[in-house]
Amino acid sequence: MEIRDIEIFLTLAQELHFGRTAARLHVSPARVSQAIKKQERRIGGALFDRTSHHVRLTPLGRQLYDDLLPVHRGLQQSLERAALSAKGQPEALRLGMTSSNSEDLRPVLTAFASRRPGCTVQIRAVGYDDPFSALRRGTIDVLLAWLPIREADLTVGPVVCTEPVVLCVSSTHRLATRSSVSYEDLADEAVLTGAAPDYWRESLIPAHTPSGRPIPRGPSAIDGTQLLAIVGSGEAVCPAHAHAQRYYARPDIAYIPIHDAPLSHWALCWRTSGETASIRDFAEVADGLGPLPL
Repeated sequence: MEIRDIEIFLTLAQELHFGRTAARLHVSPARVSQAIKKQERRIGGALFDRTSHHVRLTPLGRQLYDDLLPVHRGLQQSLERAALSAKGQPEALRLGMTSSNSEDLRPVLTAFASRRPGCTVQIRAVGYDDPFSALRRGTIDVLLAWLPIREADLTVGPVVCTEPVVLCVSSTHRLATRSSVSYEDLADEAVLTGAAPDYWRESLIPAHTPSGRPIPRGPSAIDGTQLLAIVGSGEAVCPAHAHAQRYYARPDIAYIPIHDAPLSHWALCWRTSGETASIRDFAEVADGLGPLPL
């Protein structure tokens, strides 16, 4: 069985859809169908039950999938390590983060080092004004970002951690001494916005309060430095993730829990066409440990 045919079989077993399999592997649906029929003739049995409405693995197909998957991953890892060795480079996984709380990921990083000892994790800062371009340019391999992620060319992996949402305000602001606030309080404030995808802004800063009052939009910021400067001056307030209290503590800033905000979920994502064995291993380690509550 050729390596490409193995990849087609494994991908179809995961997608259970000929069109999605073809798109993921950049081949035609006819090529996928041809490869599966060829494998079934060689093995002597059906690997998939397929009708116009569904595609499902047969027991024989499930057995072959379980046997082939670790072998295929091992082969990929060997080829990747050989390519890096030929270039005189150690194996590395470049992890992009829109936040600076890499120490919160220590359990994941430690477990990954045990699972893949020859691979180092290199942390890269990614601006939340254009968070996905680094993935698409290939300057990072995988990105940790908050959900939702709605990008057609990206695979969204496991949730790594969850955390509350807080309101970032000036230490002299009228809300700074409150034990908690509500989204309802934001109707009376200029709320700072960023240049992140619209669906990110909406997940943190809804357009209206729970009672239906509009939440005013204030100035925008493209990174944490700008955000804290604007908030610290009292020009605006801004919902933020709770880890900011530990990593961005400042005397001119106060963080107050937003008691009616849902938990934020941080997940891994990567280019579907750029998936590697090290990315899969990192995702599986994170899935086994998480979600970590921050």
